Amino acid sequence: MGSPYGRRLLVVSLLLIPLVGCRPTAQNGASPEAEETAQEEEERGIINQKTQEVLPLEVALQEGAVLAATGIETNNPLLQNAAAYRTSVAKIGAMAVDKAIQLRNAQSIDRPQPLGYEQFMAEIIKPGQPDGIQLAELPYYQEYAWDVADQKLVVVDFPARKQARQAER
Repeated sequence: MGSPYGRRLLVVSLLLIPLVGCRPTAQNGASPEAEETAQEEEERGIINQKTQEVLPLEVALQEGAVLAATGIETNNPLLQNAAAYRTSVAKIGAMAVDKAIQLRNAQSIDRPQPLGYEQFMAEIIKPGQPDGIQLAELPYYQEYAWDVADQKLVVVDFPARKQARQAER
């Protein structure tokens, strides 16, 4: 520790110790909040899972859904990765749907028609067909929905599902 570099390293290390802080951890070293999020994802089995379930937006809104935030909003840095994953997969799914709609409209360039829900499901998502769009599975409180007015795929949150899950605990 006689070198200037060694002293600087020691000073920086001593300054960082109070900033790190102590948090309760689970057996695997994760915070309780991060462990709960991971457990919820495991329960629904969303990691590397696909779905072709898309609700009509009007129906979802009538059932109490609200449009999901498109940003990564979390105050807990340990949950930031989970929030980024949810947001990213939703945006990637919407981009895949947009591209499929562009291809469909390019094939009927004379008269591209807006897609109703049934037509959207049959021509773009194509449930059960090998060339259908496979969307990433979302957490238990979110679903994909087709917005007929704006002709885009959106993600909706169901706050009642979150409240019911918290009441169980």
